[in-house]
Amino acid sequence: MATDIQTIAQLLEATIDPRQHKQAADALKNEETKAGFSLLLLNIVASDSFVPNTRLSAALCFKNFIKFNWVEEDGAHKLPENEVATIKKELIGLMISVPAGLQVQLGESISIIAESDFWTRWDTLVDDLVSRLTPDNAKVNLGILDVAHSIFKRWRPLFASDDLYTEINHVLGKFGPAFVQLLESTDQQIEANKDNKDALKQWTEVMNNLVKVFFDLSCQDLPPIFEENLAYVTSLLHKYLTYNNPLLATDDDAESGPLEFVKAGICQAMTLYMQKYEDAFGSLCQPFITSAWELLTTIGPETKYDILVSKALQFLTAVASIPKHAQNFNNQDILGQVVEKVILPNVSLRESDIEQFEDEPIEYIRRDLEGSDADTRRRAATDFLRKLLENFEGLVTQVVGQYITNYLQNFTSKGDWKSKDTATYLFSAIAAKGAVTAHGIKTTNTLLNIVEFFQNNIASDLLAETGVEPIIKVDAIKFLYTFRRQLTKEQWSAAFPPLVKNLASSNYVVYTYASIAVERVLFLTDDSGRHIFGKEDVAPFAKDLLEHLFQLIERDPAPEKLQENEFLMRCVMRVLIVIKDGVAPLTDILLQHFIKITDIIRANPSNPRFYYYHFEAMGALVRYSAPLQPEKLENELYTPFAAILQNDVQEFQPYVFQLFAALLEARPEGPLSDYYKALVAPVLMPQLWVQGNVPGLARLLSSIIPRGAAEIVSSNQVEPILGIFQNLLSKKSTEIYGFDILEAVITSLPVSAIEQYFPTILQLIFNRLTGNAPVRFKQRFVRFYMLVASLDQTGFGADFFIKNCDQVQDGAFIQLYPAVVLPTIQELVRPLDRKLAVIGLTKTLTDSEAFAVKYAKGWAKTCEALLKLLENPPLPVAADDLVTEADVDDVSFGVGFTPLNTCKKQQKDDWPNVTDVKPWVGSYLKAADQRKGGAIGTFVSERLTPEAKSVLMSYMR
Repeated sequence: MATDIQTIAQLLEATIDPRQHKQAADALKNEETKAGFSLLLLNIVASDSFVPNTRLSAALCFKNFIKFNWVEEDGAHKLPENEVATIKKELIGLMISVPAGLQVQLGESISIIAESDFWTRWDTLVDDLVSRLTPDNAKVNLGILDVAHSIFKRWRPLFASDDLYTEINHVLGKFGPAFVQLLESTDQQIEANKDNKDALKQWTEVMNNLVKVFFDLSCQDLPPIFEENLAYVTSLLHKYLTYNNPLLATDDDAESGPLEFVKAGICQAMTLYMQKYEDAFGSLCQPFITSAWELLTTIGPETKYDILVSKALQFLTAVASIPKHAQNFNNQDILGQVVEKVILPNVSLRESDIEQFEDEPIEYIRRDLEGSDADTRRRAATDFLRKLLENFEGLVTQVVGQYITNYLQNFTSKGDWKSKDTATYLFSAIAAKGAVTAHGIKTTNTLLNIVEFFQNNIASDLLAETGVEPIIKVDAIKFLYTFRRQLTKEQWSAAFPPLVKNLASSNYVVYTYASIAVERVLFLTDDSGRHIFGKEDVAPFAKDLLEHLFQLIERDPAPEKLQENEFLMRCVMRVLIVIKDGVAPLTDILLQHFIKITDIIRANPSNPRFYYYHFEAMGALVRYSAPLQPEKLENELYTPFAAILQNDVQEFQPYVFQLFAALLEARPEGPLSDYYKALVAPVLMPQLWVQGNVPGLARLLSSIIPRGAAEIVSSNQVEPILGIFQNLLSKKSTEIYGFDILEAVITSLPVSAIEQYFPTILQLIFNRLTGNAPVRFKQRFVRFYMLVASLDQTGFGADFFIKNCDQVQDGAFIQLYPAVVLPTIQELVRPLDRKLAVIGLTKTLTDSEAFAVKYAKGWAKTCEALLKLLENPPLPVAADDLVTEADVDDVSFGVGFTPLNTCKKQQKDDWPNVTDVKPWVGSYLKAADQRKGGAIGTFVSERLTPEAKSVLMSYMR
């Protein structure tokens, strides 16, 4: 039973004090294992007798406890069922009764529970939510709608399925009618409180949540309840698209108020209806089109309106996507008005943009760069313009072209650099078609000459060392960045040196954009996949380029500032990838900088993108330099890496494990250094094997075992290693890594060190196979069998496997082999797995006494499986030089384990000397036949069909 409530409360209070935090957090961790802990936390949250900070700490602790302790990997509840039932029964009521700060944490806890339990294991949740909605309590409704949105928004990105539609229908049947009623009562409350600022604001926030839930409920299909009431619902939404009340206006030009969010949400919802339900919504859309136009032509340039402007533009983009509505724009005068009144005001620079350029340069870059500016005015206006261009290319090019010419003339005659910025942006907007890919723009507007525009209007800005506004300099760099794919190698040879020179600019945005463009150009490949700029092009100036990039990165040594600019580190990474082994002469310089940066940022890892590229860059150094000077890198990198482990820098640990492993893999032969010997014991500590660490740790341990085999045996570390294998095998998410470790053990340690454990190993695997084992598990098991069968020369072999199988259960092998092994062989995909299968099957045929004597039919089936594999023999595996880093803009980036691709593990070839399997099989069979006095030939004659006999004998000739 958990400790009393006062003790838990004192521990929670102590976690707030930095001096007591670690000790108190460890004590709470111990309390987590006791029954009823979660309910004590909820009692603290509910009690007014505790101070607000303690209640908040309890709410946070409860949320984190639920996150990690609600369900097992297979979905089963970890907590006792009575505790689960009590939490579900009490949580909604508690959430709506506590202050807002606590409400948020409990609402997130409900969402976590719903992620696994809703709706089949929590079919009362919607009834509970609906029963607590009220016509007159905004605070309660806000909490309920927050929870509803957090659950229902999961449907937005999902593909349609019967299960999904069943869940949505379950919700709609209960929540739909209540939603429409609440929409009506909220409208009445807003009207009734139009002169009461606080109440008006709160009910407007309820309306904002209602609009979010309206989108959620509509995201997959048009709900019948909405279809039946579409005229009413859309007329009410239109009312709030045009609604204004001075009491809802914010004084800060940069702070959006609740009404801006309501209107933006309505535009977003109407965009969905225009895209998916135009057949039902088409006759009702005209008022929204008119109002969106009026909003866009009257709204001010203040940043607080940005979200609304971008959503209104997205709505008009959806309108322009439908041919019958798009024709309304097919007129030169109308297009002129669109450009004049909507496009130009939203692509022209504002004072707030210039201020951000100067005061928050890194935020300006992130907001401006490629797809990251989805909700900016410029991006939304560009998407609208490009949609019109898609429909009326000639007309839009002509109309916009006139404005481009006028703006360029204005720059020439008056020196107005803002005019040139607008002209350059407009040209890029109508010259590029489609999204910017990793290699730039794929297709362009054939009515425009991109290279000519660059030469006439952009090149001079790129080349000039003085006299050019920084934003215009950035425009020139960004033009090259955007249209990098349209330039030939010869054109790039001329443009690349001045681009690199801009790294020397004193302006933060200029040199950062230069690094972004340089990195993307170095990534650029031709149609055959070869880099436009290869090692021979970049190596001559790589040292100076890298030194300068490090100088920019290390300009401010404060941890948070040093890691602020991930774009510079990404450029470092790319240079190292391109110059490959040309990195060797730079090893000392690079180690100095990497170690310095690592030691600084480990004190406060604050930018996951930066330190991901940092470790990818270190991975490139290890990959290309360690094979040439392994001891140097091992010696130099051990200290900073060990400090990361000793100081429990959890963000860096998965990367460090991968780099340690890559260093070992670079020198697979020879004994472990003292550094790595010291690592073995910590690596075997079970508490280190948490989810995010497992892939890196498994790779590291698999790399240590071959080099430290003798010490592992003499130090009695075989059993702890197999204990880790057992733990990994018990979870679907880690079972494959368990096989990696097991294979390292089998290939590295003597049979005498493993034999006593082998029946237990097989028992664990069989337990998993008898359940609903996935295909990949069966494939890894078959690969494991083939590995054991192939290692007869070290004391393993098929008979060793069979003997241990039958120790687990008499006759186990004869059941397992035809049911799992033989059918799965042909499903192996990777060439090295298929090659190992060829060798394992061949040795089973030639060297197994059991197959020779007891399993005559099995011998024939094995031979047939071998011949089928040889119909499509595995080819030698080419070296994998492709390096594709993780997408740091993906929503899943930074969650769990992120592999380092610069030093990714190469699949091990257990038989490198066997290059062409067909002649090897023939010669091995022939030698075995001679060794065994013609027995193999006899088996072929007696056990095979004439067709199989003919094929096999052709290999043996």
